[in-house]
Amino acid sequence: MPSTGNTNSEKIRLTLPDTAFQMFATDEKPDLSVEISKEELMDMYTKMTTMRRLEMAADGLYKSKKIRGFCHLCTGQEAVSVGMEAAINHHDNIITAYRCHGFTYVRGGSLTSILAELMGHRDGISKGKGGSMHMFSPSFYGGNGIVGAQVPLGTGIAFTQKYLEIPAATFVLYGDGAANQGQVFESYNMAKLWDLPAIFVCENNKYGMGTSDKRSSASTEYYKRAGYIPGIQIDGMDVLAVLRGCEWAKNWAVSGKGPLVMEMTTYRYGGHSMSDPGTTYRTREEIQRMRSTADPITGLKHILLDNKVAEEDELKAIDKEARKVVDKASKEAEASPEPDLKEFYTEIYAEGTEPDFVRGRIPAESHRYR
Repeated sequence: MPSTGNTNSEKIRLTLPDTAFQMFATDEKPDLSVEISKEELMDMYTKMTTMRRLEMAADGLYKSKKIRGFCHLCTGQEAVSVGMEAAINHHDNIITAYRCHGFTYVRGGSLTSILAELMGHRDGISKGKGGSMHMFSPSFYGGNGIVGAQVPLGTGIAFTQKYLEIPAATFVLYGDGAANQGQVFESYNMAKLWDLPAIFVCENNKYGMGTSDKRSSASTEYYKRAGYIPGIQIDGMDVLAVLRGCEWAKNWAVSGKGPLVMEMTTYRYGGHSMSDPGTTYRTREEIQRMRSTADPITGLKHILLDNKVAEEDELKAIDKEARKVVDKASKEAEASPEPDLKEFYTEIYAEGTEPDFVRGRIPAESHRYR
């Protein structure tokens, strides 16, 4: 991660707009006043800028055919992962779907390991075996490819936290496209029955795989979906709103009040994946309007400049450094070799339970596991 060059711990007080939060089935609400250090603000700007550069690098590598298969970019959605990470610690857990590069980065994955994973190389964070959709790091449970399937998994993680009396929360993320999956509603039910410290987070970027949320969902107020679980809608393009909302949600969950349903209203600038141009079901004008009026990095930049936290030259230096470290990581990732073929048969079973042989593609084919 590039250095911000700013160690000023002086705090400033900022006020969020009234539209930052909408609540459902609770009279409680996050405070609109945010007291935050200049150092923390600069750190969030640095992370979002680096994340944007990371996804731009992935875009280029895919187009040059150095990344194959699926690749889902989070360009435009950087405030969600960065704001959430700023609000929690590593006792808390996050699990999400396949637009996971940014979460992997803020949860401790190196830039080199993320890019190497995208290219299927040995130094990838999943040893080159997972690709874009299956990245994991400490207290980050992926990166999961099956639509909505991570939601019951996250519910199980929250159950473990309650069972072991760990004072922490699990943020269970899914998209608006997955919000209509039956397993999501089953998870709501289980979490409420047992008052689990689960925060169900719908990253509503307005479009599923080529489909507007208004065409796929009878109700697009995703934070009201459970009915019997309180909800909060957060402006997911404002990193400070995400920070404050996630702090409030964590406190709710660990205090024993049970689960929450959270909706992050955000926007992806690219298509659903690299194979989707993203312009057949929405206009280029809409995308440009969002870039020019709601970009999360530009929004934080204005806060930094308006409150004299940083000068324009300092922010340009961060942008330049982000480009430098991502370019370096990209070269390191490209230089990493492909994984050894024996890696195909590792980490299938829990350590100590492995059989001598595992089945291959057909029943007659087997491979020595040990």
